[in-house]
Amino acid sequence: METYVIAYDVGTTGIKTCLFEISHTIKLIASSIEGYELHVVENGGVEQDPYDWWNAMCSTTKKVLQENNISPEVVQGISFCAQMQGLVLVDKKGEPIRRALSYMDNRAKREKKEGLGTGLQIAGLNVYKSLKSIMISGAVAASVKDPIWKYKWVQCNEPNNFEKTYKWLDVKEFLTCRATGEFVMTEDSAFATMLYDIRKGKQGFSKEICEMFGVNMEHLPKVVKSTDMVGRITKDAARELNLKEGTPVFGGGGDASLIGIGAGAVEENNTHIYLGTSGWVSTVVSKRILDLKHMIASIVGASHKTFNYFAELETAGKCLEWVKEHLALDEIDVYQEKKQINESKEEVYKSLYDYMMHAIKDVPAGSNGVIFTPWLHGNRCPFEDHNARGMFFNISLETGKTELIHSVIEGVCYHLRWQLEASEEKVKTSKVIRLVGGGALAPLTCQILSDVLNREIETVDSPQNIGAVGAVVVMAVGLNIIEEIKEAKKFIKVKERYIPNKNNTVIYDKYFKEFKSLYKNNKKSFNVLNN
Repeated sequence: METYVIAYDVGTTGIKTCLFEISHTIKLIASSIEGYELHVVENGGVEQDPYDWWNAMCSTTKKVLQENNISPEVVQGISFCAQMQGLVLVDKKGEPIRRALSYMDNRAKREKKEGLGTGLQIAGLNVYKSLKSIMISGAVAASVKDPIWKYKWVQCNEPNNFEKTYKWLDVKEFLTCRATGEFVMTEDSAFATMLYDIRKGKQGFSKEICEMFGVNMEHLPKVVKSTDMVGRITKDAARELNLKEGTPVFGGGGDASLIGIGAGAVEENNTHIYLGTSGWVSTVVSKRILDLKHMIASIVGASHKTFNYFAELETAGKCLEWVKEHLALDEIDVYQEKKQINESKEEVYKSLYDYMMHAIKDVPAGSNGVIFTPWLHGNRCPFEDHNARGMFFNISLETGKTELIHSVIEGVCYHLRWQLEASEEKVKTSKVIRLVGGGALAPLTCQILSDVLNREIETVDSPQNIGAVGAVVVMAVGLNIIEEIKEAKKFIKVKERYIPNKNNTVIYDKYFKEFKSLYKNNKKSFNVLNN
């Protein structure tokens, strides 16, 4: 029998509400998307209004149901796939104390230095605190963007707000609280705080780590599994969402946990690459692994049996969005004029992104010598530097927009190769890699990635909705439709395959070496200009 559920994909710039049917497959029935603002403030701060997430969730839910004549009665459950490592401080009523601090927020430099940068050090980190944290949690809050330093930043800089705090939540946990009134946090979100004890038989927030970094354990919510039904929609929330009161709400997971599941990369050594606003390389592993040199760690996911060895790129698709707005957008007037003279370009190309892909399709591998670095908001892996920035390197008089746009895609792919190679120093990755996210919609991007990595690339249906598919899988377990997350593989089918073009790979091998040298050669300048 068919089961209908709603999965919310809560991204950096918008929420996508997806109605799915679960039977012998996972089928997307309808969806609606709504954007919201990202507030970039001084000193590296990046914030969002939690009510923007909730209001967008409510309006898109109504739209999906009403425009498709679907009764709220048929919806058997809701869950989330969301951006991670945000900081949402709420009071006892679940109301936000202040705007949420995004995972991109990097202003807590002093707090990180005071927390980990004193005493005997290795690689700029306090040896005792780092080793103790690694022993208990399997990781250490070595990045200025980790939530613990955001928490400490509020404590140090906004004491009045900190005094009002009842609980520390992440993005999806705030939405769960609004829907159910429950203060909970899934295991993957709890791990991402770097305060979670992952040792067998001791799972939960660690009193030792909290005391070491001065975190009030009363601020930490109850920890639940991704597949748990954590509550039911309240009367007030049901009215706002246009859903039935009492509808089950499942824990769900962060994007880093569920996108791999939605991709079907659920068995040990399965590797997937995500190309959305951010990007990453992730491989399923069976044990705790940490590489401080390259800032890669095995993180807790939605499955209890495995970890995800995870290397993150802060800005991936965001780089292409930047190109669209600052290099390509003025082309709109050109093809609007053509619309009046010839056939409408809008009938040929669904979006400006499609038009961009068409315009650069004949640019040769290597973009005629131009190399782009995708560090538009600093970088985490394989090097941690919030001062790093993007650049177009080796521009000549002959360089045009098409080469610049083409080089942006290549630059993102070069960085993903760097992360893949760093991952392989510790783990075995798969020969065939699943590519998901909005970037997987463009065949040109898929082929460039295949050529740069010299690996076969597979894509699946609706790769831009794959996080929501992962949320459906955990609901399917919670609803007893399937027994375990590993069974997701039978739902997820390959749509396209891309084989490396060896001639292009030879060029990319040469350019990749130069790409990696650009950070080393410009590190001091980045620090002078951006510190």
